[in-house]
Amino acid sequence: MSKKGKIEREEALEYHIGGKLATEVTKPCSTQRELATAYSPGVAFPCIEIQKDPSKAYDYTGKGNLVGVISDGTAVLGLGDIGALASKPVMEGKAVLFKKFADVDSYDIEIDEKDPKKFVDICVAIAQTFGGINLEDISGPKCFQIEKELQARVDIPVMHDDQHGTAIISSAGLLNALEISKKDIEKIKIVVIGAGAAGVACAKMYKTLGAKNVLVVDSKGVINQDRKDLNDVKKELIAQTNDKTLEDALNGADMVLGLSKAGIITEKMVKSMNASPIIFACANPVPEILPEEVAQIRDDAIMGTGRSDYPNQINNVLGFPFIFRGALDVRASKITEGMKLAAARALADLAKEPVGDEIKKIYERDEMEFGKEYIIPTPFDKRVYVWVSAAVAKAAVDEGVARVENFNEEEYKKELESRI
Repeated sequence: MSKKGKIEREEALEYHIGGKLATEVTKPCSTQRELATAYSPGVAFPCIEIQKDPSKAYDYTGKGNLVGVISDGTAVLGLGDIGALASKPVMEGKAVLFKKFADVDSYDIEIDEKDPKKFVDICVAIAQTFGGINLEDISGPKCFQIEKELQARVDIPVMHDDQHGTAIISSAGLLNALEISKKDIEKIKIVVIGAGAAGVACAKMYKTLGAKNVLVVDSKGVINQDRKDLNDVKKELIAQTNDKTLEDALNGADMVLGLSKAGIITEKMVKSMNASPIIFACANPVPEILPEEVAQIRDDAIMGTGRSDYPNQINNVLGFPFIFRGALDVRASKITEGMKLAAARALADLAKEPVGDEIKKIYERDEMEFGKEYIIPTPFDKRVYVWVSAAVAKAAVDEGVARVENFNEEEYKKELESRI
């Protein structure tokens, strides 16, 4: 790795040679008897049990801890539509994060099909293999259609992380930033820059949390009542406002979420925001405005980015591994809005707990306590595994989408802690 943590091309290519995943055998298979038990004839017995009762697949196979990471390669990271095969390193990376952070097994599946209906049909045909499906890097607006139709046709949780991951993590940060700045979510003005999958999901979740004044800005300006060029997804985001440009929208705003491109937020815009502005500039690798640029003109801002080298990283890895962990452990049939909100609130609450020295050492910080420089936990805080997974599992039970009986939240937390 070069100085300042930058990853160079040759280093990255060397790292990826051979791929990042492999299968692991979890039962002994070193004798003739073990071979006969693992395969023929012993394997026939669990097959018959599953035929009689499909739910037994959770008992006799790895289904209950297996997620399909599925993409068509049409919206990959900052690379765009590079095709299904070229997206495979990213999907393998997603599988690595599932395993590393939440011990969830996953297969990456790249589907070379851009027709949404055919894509859904393929996913439905293979869905029984999995305990859940993580849709990844699918372009909008078809990503909304695919997630909705797929979830309606399968009885396992489906989540398009590009939509909901950012919404969940940024909502956690927003809740705590509002507490620090002593503001009421119902009274603030929120601006979301970017009307892609993440922007749409974030705007909707902020409204679910109670926000009344949310403006979404796309490449043509504020999505308001005067726009005649909106698709069905954007029509749901129409705001009654005279604001037309990003500069208009940020004047008097309390919070801005950037999901767009580097440098789009100017110093003039930041100066025009209300007291104690919340600025989440999440474009990668270069945010809409750098924290040091904001610091030069305001000392009251609460700042977050998508980068790991600044405080308050809005990072999806704080969400999806543990959301699926909790959903899988209670055999949920879907991921509900309540489960997503439970994850956001769990993250917000954990940020108020004392941080151990080992986490401070990882981030080379002497102080990490609830405040402007620490409004959300870090991905390396192992307590996230317990707090978020348990919150999601409980919400699934409360909302009637779990298929386990006699769920005990405290016992489940103890089990998660023992797994760590």
